[in-house]
Amino acid sequence: MSDSRPTVPPGAPEFENRDPNAPGFWDERFERGYMPWDQAGVPASFKAFVERHAPMPVLIPGCGSAYEAWWLAERGWPVRAIDFAANAVEAARAQLGAHADVVEVADFFTYQPPFEPGWIYERAFMCALPPSRRDEYVARMAALLPVGGLLAGFFFIGATPKGPPFGIERAELDALLAPHFELTEDEPVNDSIAVFAGRERWLTWRRRGATKA
Repeated sequence: MSDSRPTVPPGAPEFENRDPNAPGFWDERFERGYMPWDQAGVPASFKAFVERHAPMPVLIPGCGSAYEAWWLAERGWPVRAIDFAANAVEAARAQLGAHADVVEVADFFTYQPPFEPGWIYERAFMCALPPSRRDEYVARMAALLPVGGLLAGFFFIGATPKGPPFGIERAELDALLAPHFELTEDEPVNDSIAVFAGRERWLTWRRRGATKA
């Protein structure tokens, strides 16, 4: 069974909150500036995906600093970025400037976006969740996306004994998503930051033509 306790890399600060299911876990890390998952920019695979698609409403769960939300908003895409950690949202709003209103504090599993998403962007959100929540993750993605809607982004491949990030074996990921989604793109990632290096794939999954879950 996977251990949901967080990995503590050598040299990392000591934190009081050790439960990644709790907003306080992430708030404490943002408050202390310990964000090894933060790329501080917009990844190349994300830009390439945007360039080959027409604008559509985008939801970004677990948005963190939300660089991609700013990039989309600057180009006129409808976007809503959410995080259940208030300190993450505060950091995102500070760097989004005129687009700060696209970010809000919310829990993805109960959130109702102000539009029907055409694309839900996966960026270090699934791997931030303990493995016990993966079925819930897939069910919520399927419920939010219409037929033909896209779940696309970076998936952290390969099991990890502890996390976050919590990796997932590729066969398990495919089995989780296949009942609701069809894989349409599978591409390598060449600009990963250290915590994800060699383990990421850009995957695009299209919502299957069945009644939403």
